This record gives sequence, structure tokens and C-alpha cells, in this order.
Amino acid sequence: MRVLVTGGAGFVGGNLCLALGEHRPNWEVVAFDNLHRAGSELNVPRLRGAGISFVKGDVRNSDQVFGVGHIDALVEASAEPSVLAGVSGNVDYLVGTNLVGAFNCLELCRLHEAQLVFLSTSRVYPVAGLRDVSYSETETRFELDEIQEQDGVSIEGIDERFRLGGARTLYGATKLAAELLITEYADTFALRAVVDRCGVIAGPWQMGRVDQGVVAHWVFAHRFGRTLSYIGFGGTGKQVRDVLHVDDLVDLVLEQLDDPDRWAGTVYNVGGGRDGSVSLRELTALCRDVTGAVIEVTGEDESRPGDVPIYVSDCSALFAHSLWRPRRTPRAIVEDIVTWVDAHEDALRRLPH
Repeated sequence: MRVLVTGGAGFVGGNLCLALGEHRPNWEVVAFDNLHRAGSELNVPRLRGAGISFVKGDVRNSDQVFGVGHIDALVEASAEPSVLAGVSGNVDYLVGTNLVGAFNCLELCRLHEAQLVFLSTSRVYPVAGLRDVSYSETETRFELDEIQEQDGVSIEGIDERFRLGGARTLYGATKLAAELLITEYADTFALRAVVDRCGVIAGPWQMGRVDQGVVAHWVFAHRFGRTLSYIGFGGTGKQVRDVLHVDDLVDLVLEQLDDPDRWAGTVYNVGGGRDGSVSLRELTALCRDVTGAVIEVTGEDESRPGDVPIYVSDCSALFAHSLWRPRRTPRAIVEDIVTWVDAHEDALRRLPH
């Protein structure tokens, strides 16, 4: 079994490669990454130390992708993941990586009849629809109401029936376009593919910034004495996301790679769900409790483009298909990140934020 992980020196890709090396020692694992994101270079020694092959390459370049050679499976984890990507320029890199890169990966899978595990995003769901869900305000967070006027939303969160019409940010649009390509490849070429629509993923080795990697960004601020801001929706920090530990996601991907026929043609929401949800206000309290640090948190009324007040992944369809469940709580995620930060403080302090 030869597995290619694109974005293999990134947060999800790096953790996945190391897990594959540990739990599937008879497989050959190749990490493919252009090291574009600051901090990804820190993963390369870890990969090589674990016996993982590293290839510096760019998914936008078909020659470099095809140069990897024969593969049996491909995990596409190479996205430009920022919701704000493309808003202030550099649309070429966003579309090239998320859409052209996905096309090149599909072509490689078609050539070698390889399985594809595609890591998509909850951002495929339109912003206007998500802003129009019915919710109430409590002391620390927004909560979805039991009665909703839209299909695909309930007190448990957003499910796969949620309507897809409307704008969703350039990031979300490129990922949805890639999903559509995957559907066509599966139908035309019998490609065995599974699509995981991930919510917020967090854990050690995520190089969190203000526009992506919110939990790590929050921990960094508390650990390094930086200020934070609750942006939008009244500036109170009550906006909510469900959070999934990267190790829980890795567990699911391992299951999918082990049984490609059973997972072929599936598209599922993958997240921490209602029990794994947290508001920014609650995340601040968690970080203060775990680190012992109290920092300044300001508030800004104006929302950023593409932001929504609440998103929680309803994973009921996935749970009906698999025994997989998220096992790690938001508190456990924060604790794991703090432990990692303490072990690599000097290198992480220098990263852009």
C-alpha cells in the first residue's frame, strides 16, 4: 500500500502521515508539500525522523504531482484554508491550490485507480443561509433553536441536506467546486472517493493565526501574552463553532483508507458536534483556566466577510455509517495544544500571527 498525503507537512497532513507510519508500518507513506504556510517547515524533520518520505512539490504543478509515481491511495489535505483567502488579493493561489490542485490529484488517482480521501470543509454551506438560522443568546454563547424554518438544520447543528445555493466565500467555493469534480470522476471513471466536510479542526502542530486555526491562535495569545479581539456579532465573543481534535479526524481517515469500497461515494459532515462546540468567550475561559494567564480581549461590532454566528456539525449521517465518534473534548484539545506550545515555545513565538 503506497499512500500519498498532499499537504503532508501541514497540520492535518503531518499528523496523518505520522499516524500512518505508526499504525500502518507496512504501508509506504509519502508527504507532499510546498511548505507555503509558515511553520510547516518544522514538520519536515518529524516526518523524516519517523521514516516518512518527504517530497517538496506543489499540487498546482501537474508534473510535480505525477512525478510521485504509482499510488494506491491519496489523501488531499493541501488546501489554502483561510476563509479570508482571496478577499484582499492572491485569488490565483487560492483557486490554483484548492481547485486546480484537486484536479491534478484526481487525475493522479484516475491514472493509478487509487482511492481518494478528500478533506473538504463546512464552508461549502452558504453564508446567507448560515446567518439565517434561528438561534438564541445565552450568557456565554449563541444556541441553535429547536424549531427551524430551513431544511438541514436542527438543535444538533447543520447536516448534509442544508441548501447549497448562494455565496460561501471564495475558499468555500473552491472546495465545493472540487467536490463537484469528484462526483463526476466517481461517476465517469468509477473513482473510489470519500468527502469529509470538516468543521474546525484543532490540536498540536497547528500554526494558528487570526484568520485560521482559532484554537491554537487563542492558546498562543494566552501563552505569549498577546491581545485578542472578539470580532463581529456584537463583539461579545458568543459566536460558536464545534471543534474536532486532529487525532479524532486521523482515526476516521485511517478507517476510510482501510475499507475504500465501503466509503466510496460518501459525503459526510465531520466535526465535534454539539457536545464539542465552544464559543470564543468560553474558549477564553478554557485558555485562562489551563494556562493561568489573563490577557486583554477587546470587542469589535463589525463582522468579517463570510463570518457566521454559529456553526455546529450534525454528524448523524456519519454516525449511522460508522462506529467512529469524536472522543476528545474542547478542554482536552486546549490542554494538548498548551503542552505542545510549552515544548516548542521559542520556535512558535517567532511565527507570524
